[in-house]
Amino acid sequence: MQLTTWLQLVLVRPFRRAGHRTALVAAGLPLHLAVVPLWLWLLGTMAALVPALTPLPVLLTLVVTPLLTVGQRRRYRALVGKDLPRPAAPGPGRNWKSAVRRLTGQALWRQVCYHAVAGPLLAVLDLAVLAVWATALVAASIYVWIWALPPQWRVTDLGYTTQAAYITAGGLALLFLGPRLTSALVRLDTRAAEVLLGPSRTEKLARRVADLAESRAGALDAADAERRRIERDLHDGAQQRLVSLAVNLGLARSALGDLPEDARKVIDEAHREAKEAIAELNNLVRGLHPAVLEDRGLDAALSGLAARLPIPVHVAVDMPQRPSPTVEAVAYFVVSEALTNVVKHARATRADVTVERIGETLLVVVTDDGAGGADFAAAGGGTGLAGLAKRVASVDGTFSCRSPAGGPTVITVELPCAP
Repeated sequence: MQLTTWLQLVLVRPFRRAGHRTALVAAGLPLHLAVVPLWLWLLGTMAALVPALTPLPVLLTLVVTPLLTVGQRRRYRALVGKDLPRPAAPGPGRNWKSAVRRLTGQALWRQVCYHAVAGPLLAVLDLAVLAVWATALVAASIYVWIWALPPQWRVTDLGYTTQAAYITAGGLALLFLGPRLTSALVRLDTRAAEVLLGPSRTEKLARRVADLAESRAGALDAADAERRRIERDLHDGAQQRLVSLAVNLGLARSALGDLPEDARKVIDEAHREAKEAIAELNNLVRGLHPAVLEDRGLDAALSGLAARLPIPVHVAVDMPQRPSPTVEAVAYFVVSEALTNVVKHARATRADVTVERIGETLLVVVTDDGAGGADFAAAGGGTGLAGLAKRVASVDGTFSCRSPAGGPTVITVELPCAP
């Protein structure tokens, strides 16, 4: 079993997909040599000092470059099943501005560099590899060629048989060397094609940033949808059951008047804990995603939030158009956390909340007349400002806090609104 595995590794493995790679090299040879006549023509016109004809080879090169690029992409797709990455499109349109963008874009000139510079160099290597394969096949099968000769030639030249053994051994060595040379050339050609025919490093980074921004927006939307689902489940399920339990305990306390004092105390305690659980669940539901935010918008949600605080809060909301649900939820939670910090830490007597949509930006300003001194960079200070900044940054917003000693504290948030 081990001998069979060893023979497969030595005799079979080097030739796996060797045919596809060799076909890729053979198909690439004419494409790599396609621009060579044009550049020989260019050198000839320059040597002959014919300025009028000099631009023609360059213009023809620019014309055939996109066709050669299409041919290279089809070659890779058909023979090895690989799709070469495409550069960013220069923009829609067929007017002269679009043509200028294409001619001055880096993508076209990198393709020209591949076909006019890298192509001829790769063509030399293509010829060398194909020559190795041809020599290996001819040398390894030299005895076949000998037996194809007339009998009298074989009899008169007996020493040729010994020489043929050495030629056969050399052909077999080249035959095992051919797949490795072909693989190395295919890797080199693929790397050059990806670098010069594909997107540049800047385009790759820009595309990566766009993909990350899209995936992050999807994650935020999914998280916001999950919070809304949990809020609905708690509101329609556990909260309703707790309300029913509290009502039943209240009815039991009123209807059962002949209960012992200990039993009445147990019912009273259970009734009180049920009402406290309902209040805590209400706060939890509002913290996850208040239903009024989704139903009536940011103005109603912030007004309800301000009405529950122990200090007066003035809320002014000016939004001709509602932003996306994710941005709206971020704005609500920023104001909620900021007002909670005002009540807990600022020792303020009043606060003001202003929400205004300016173009595609949602401006949120929270101001209080407290003692100030909120430190954004302080760790463990209990302000929660770092958490607010992270929540704002999750939607590419900006967060700033100005809180001098003695006040006032002004928190300013700018959130981009989806068009």
